[in-house]
Amino acid sequence: MSPFRWRRSTHVMVAAAVIALVAVVVAAVAVFTTGGNTSNAQVPAARPPATANPGVLPVSDSAGAPTAAGLAAAMAAPVADPNLGNVTGRVTDAKTGEQIWEQRAGVPMQPASTNKMLTSGAALLTLDRDERVTTTVVAADQTRQPGVVVLVGGGDPILSAAPPGAETWYRGAARISDLADQVRKSGITVTAVQVDNSLFSGPDFAPGWDPADIDGGDIAPIQAVMVDAGRTQPTTDESRRSTTPALDAGRALAMALRVDPATVTFAPGPPTGRQLASVQSAPLFERLRQMMNASDNVMAETIAREVAKAAGRPLSFAGGVDAVTSKLASAGIDMTGATLVDSSGLSILDRLTAKTLDEVVGAAAGSDQPAMRPLLDLLPIAGGSGTLSDRFLDGDPKTSSAGWLRAKTGSLTAINSLAGIVTDASGRVLTFAFISNDAGPTGRLAIDALAGTLRNCGCGA
Repeated sequence: MSPFRWRRSTHVMVAAAVIALVAVVVAAVAVFTTGGNTSNAQVPAARPPATANPGVLPVSDSAGAPTAAGLAAAMAAPVADPNLGNVTGRVTDAKTGEQIWEQRAGVPMQPASTNKMLTSGAALLTLDRDERVTTTVVAADQTRQPGVVVLVGGGDPILSAAPPGAETWYRGAARISDLADQVRKSGITVTAVQVDNSLFSGPDFAPGWDPADIDGGDIAPIQAVMVDAGRTQPTTDESRRSTTPALDAGRALAMALRVDPATVTFAPGPPTGRQLASVQSAPLFERLRQMMNASDNVMAETIAREVAKAAGRPLSFAGGVDAVTSKLASAGIDMTGATLVDSSGLSILDRLTAKTLDEVVGAAAGSDQPAMRPLLDLLPIAGGSGTLSDRFLDGDPKTSSAGWLRAKTGSLTAINSLAGIVTDASGRVLTFAFISNDAGPTGRLAIDALAGTLRNCGCGA
């Protein structure tokens, strides 16, 4: 792909999850021989098995926080990297909530996928972590439309068309095959399938999105029912997305019911017949985990609509943004400067400040908003999981941030952002947010260097 077309770089295969912050692998080999006389050679000693000893290490209440002056000195060189372009940032002591370092933290910037931090935080504050989304099949009026059934979208984009027993891209996804089985048992002889896509309102493509990102695999039109989040190759990481995800879902159901998929149409209105089948999505927390680790834009937009529904807002882009930002503001997070048109961060029109992002992380790390605490568990681990699985792996392992840092990434063309939490070398926990716009060719490395400095600055009191 031409560098002038590249927009996103967060499509990374999720590595095996790193549960712990520190892991030590030990292996020893001992082989003894007696000179060159192989007849008297001793049997090689058994090789001890490699062992992993992961553990979440408690931080000390007495660990000293970095001083403002010390951190400013440590950050001076990395923040001056020209590849950062226009950079803003903020660092806070997680225990006290006090700002330790900032650079133009109140300036609105294009946040890219760190916007998903807001969506996740608002979802945790608004919804039950076990919340599920229901997709149903309802009979049409059998007097006027005998044999017609309607697939009713409930807002689940990851309903899977995979056959029973086959792997799905999204863990715990509901299946079209289960809906078909229930319909067959209902006694109706199905002659046609329609799709009710009326749950969501407004446009299905946000302002500032590039239609080319559908083929690029970053997004699909956001519709009330979809299969595999619009992926045309459901188990392929870089799969292009569909332009007709709701109709695709209806066609998948038609095929499962042995009805001609070419006859699938949208329902003229909400169906009034009896419910024939229903399936439920994975719990909210599992969906948030997948959304944050893979930086999935489609999941972010539909979860924002769940927040909007609970808040009594329209189930639209604007309604989702309003519900998310209002919920966070009510939790005491400063939303000054936030101008958003979506809930995924894909739009080039989105603006957030580093201060807002850092306050979202700080709310999760603090004690005032316990419902947000699980947000920290959703963040990818440096060098270990999600979109950070291949980052922070260079350099001396003794000073590496791998395992010590968790953060949400954001990447668009010439845009890099990072917001999360890190334990510094003295054992103090810090929250941070960095946003780099107009970045140079090594901008991602430069923003990682900023966060790595927090781990190793050695600038405590």
